Amino acid sequence: MARQYDPRLREFADSREREFLEAIEKHGKPTHAAKALGLHHSVVIRALDSLEKRAAKQGYAPAFDMTHAVPDGFMVKGVSTYYDDEGKPRAQWVKSAVNAERQAEIFREACAAMAETLPRLAPLPGPAHGNSNLLNCYVITDFHFGALSWKEETGASWDIDIAEQMILKWFEQAIAQSPDAETAVFAQISDLLHADGIEALTPASKHLLDVDTRFAKVVRAVIRIIRTVIDMLLAKHKRLHIIMADANHDPVSQIWLREWIAVIYENDPRVTVDRSPSPYNAYEFGKVALFVHHGHKRKVTNVSEVFAAQFREMFGRTKYAYAHMGHLHSIDVKENNLMVVEQHRTLAAPDAYAARGGWISGRDAKVITYHREHGEVSRITINSNMLS
Repeated sequence: MARQYDPRLREFADSREREFLEAIEKHGKPTHAAKALGLHHSVVIRALDSLEKRAAKQGYAPAFDMTHAVPDGFMVKGVSTYYDDEGKPRAQWVKSAVNAERQAEIFREACAAMAETLPRLAPLPGPAHGNSNLLNCYVITDFHFGALSWKEETGASWDIDIAEQMILKWFEQAIAQSPDAETAVFAQISDLLHADGIEALTPASKHLLDVDTRFAKVVRAVIRIIRTVIDMLLAKHKRLHIIMADANHDPVSQIWLREWIAVIYENDPRVTVDRSPSPYNAYEFGKVALFVHHGHKRKVTNVSEVFAAQFREMFGRTKYAYAHMGHLHSIDVKENNLMVVEQHRTLAAPDAYAARGGWISGRDAKVITYHREHGEVSRITINSNMLS
């Protein structure tokens, strides 16, 4: 007897799964449907098995008396069904919870949809010359726009106005002092925003944050500043690659930042944006492999194996490998058999949480220059005292 599939599964199916369901409805059996689609029957059956499991996670599995589905973006935590003496269900309690992975996917889809209406910028004129063998990597991490720090409590003041002035002054000096490299990488290793929404809490641990202003004002400032920085970099370099890494303070904000920046500059062939949602990023330049990870998932001591495995082909093609991280606001450098891993400081002032915990470090950011044949050849360090 041919296996039957519930028509309501269409509500939980993607476009490919709906195609399989329609083919089964038309041809009667999964084997016949697969043949009509030019596929092995196991492909269709596995896909629909996966669909049934996904529907069950959302609360729909009628064979088990589960018929009350939860909205997209949620998942079922538990179902309790009361049966009468005849074995018929009489009452049911459905417990649900947020499906963080699916909600992130929904948000990415929403960002992509909204980006369709964004204006595209016309390409800016580039420099007349530049050394094609050199790449300048501008490393910015843990800038915490929107954080509030009181000097008497933390040793230094910080608010959105101070942050904006400092980052623009830093890029002005960094661009002026760095070599005339043809290529630039803007390695924004994230925690760029202190909070990720209206609530002044870290997304995962729900730690209370000291914030300077309304979230909408922070978003407006960050977009303005990032666009200004990009224009500054394009005035010096012929090519610019942008990385907006995943992080713990602002994971959702990094999604809309990278998606919208990619769209705004899509008409400029000199600009490329890494749109990967992965917390691990990479860029290849001649014999040099550059890797970026915020540091909230892996540490300096064990991130190199992830990069070598995830970007196996790039790692195999290149001779020099360098990984850049942030997160802990302090310097830590480890070299192993795979690569050099460097954890960077931040330019931002410490907040009350860091100051009271005794986590005190210097404040600076670096431009690191790489030669496509010889790896790192120079670096410039500009500290916060130089920008006041």
